[in-house]
Amino acid sequence: MSRNIVATKNAPAAFGPYSQAIVANGLVFVSGQIPAKPDTNEIEVHDVASQTEQVLANLEAVLIAAGSSIKNVVKTTCFLVDMNEWPTMNEVYGKVFHTDPPARSTVEVSKLPKGAKVEIEAIAKLNDSN
Repeated sequence: MSRNIVATKNAPAAFGPYSQAIVANGLVFVSGQIPAKPDTNEIEVHDVASQTEQVLANLEAVLIAAGSSIKNVVKTTCFLVDMNEWPTMNEVYGKVFHTDPPARSTVEVSKLPKGAKVEIEAIAKLNDSN
């Protein structure tokens, strides 16, 4: 099985020993994205709606770099520090995944890197031309 590491400056750099994504067997496995800005690697927005928007922008940047797109996502896992924020996160998420949304799990966690309130990881298929 071949695997290719994906790295882009259009999403935050990895904060540890992991890749932004791995492409293997026609699939893209995107590491959890937090709402850090790509140019600073810092979280600059603090409400869940704005954080979710930034997370999804980071996710999309990694998918594009991998040769995929948001429309090719088949599964996401969303992590929230406070499940009471689920309706807000879900509303923003629904604006991106409004047609034929992927399978999804959402779990509450006690803490996320850099004080983030939301993190999303994804699995997507490659674009048909890849």
